[in-house]
Amino acid sequence: MADFELYTGELDAESKALAVKELRETEENIKNGIEKLRKLLEEDKTIYFATDDEFLMVFLRPCKFYPESAHALMRRIAEFKDKHASLLSNLMPEDERAAFLENNVVNVLKGRDHKRRRVMIVNAGKTWDPSKVSADQMFRIFYLIHEAAILEPETQVHGVVVVMDFEGLSMKQVMGLTPAFSMRLLSFIQDAMPLRLKEVHFVKEPFLFNMVWQMFKPFVREKLKKRMFFHGTKMSSLHKHMAPTHLPQNYGGELPAIDYTGADWYPTILNHEDWIKSKS
Repeated sequence: MADFELYTGELDAESKALAVKELRETEENIKNGIEKLRKLLEEDKTIYFATDDEFLMVFLRPCKFYPESAHALMRRIAEFKDKHASLLSNLMPEDERAAFLENNVVNVLKGRDHKRRRVMIVNAGKTWDPSKVSADQMFRIFYLIHEAAILEPETQVHGVVVVMDFEGLSMKQVMGLTPAFSMRLLSFIQDAMPLRLKEVHFVKEPFLFNMVWQMFKPFVREKLKKRMFFHGTKMSSLHKHMAPTHLPQNYGGELPAIDYTGADWYPTILNHEDWIKSKS
């Protein structure tokens, strides 16, 4: 769709200033970070990644330009992909075409929030039919979206927010969320995702949601726990973190209700399939 696109251009002045403040992104740190990380990767015969400057920045930014930390992150990513090779090996957008086009389980807001963060919406309640999109497929969709998101320098700097919408959750969905999925998703988020996950918001969650939360809770570390917020139907609670000026009506915001689905922005990800192919 015309107004959904990945912006892969250079950072503007505001983003550059934030990168310096929060990520130590100075010219010297960039130069030293890239050189040292490239050297560490060349010496490491156990993993293989592309080593062009642009790609290495994807891992240096969330690690605040400490090359050893970025190298450790890349090792964890390689281990994660190896462990879950049956799901992730050679995964391309085309592989989950039907899940994107026919089922509105995962969506991404057209615009960024007031802090210029990308916002992903996960419709894990009545919208999700586990018999049509399995939990494994949902994870593959998350993975493909993250592959697209890391293309955007602005997203690398400002980070991402996830809104988990559990409206109309029933036992059908609870049964569809397996413990294996819970462990895999949290392992990915906490160990193997080169994006700055700033906040996770749970909204419209009914009482039944407690069963879902009990599955995830044991695996959530303190750092992530501090970034998780539970709002129920109180959108004013969500608005303490995300300004209504940048939210759709679905979440008590001032923007029009969401009238698009994953099917509308799937072509955008498809446009970058060559990049995903070359880096995976």
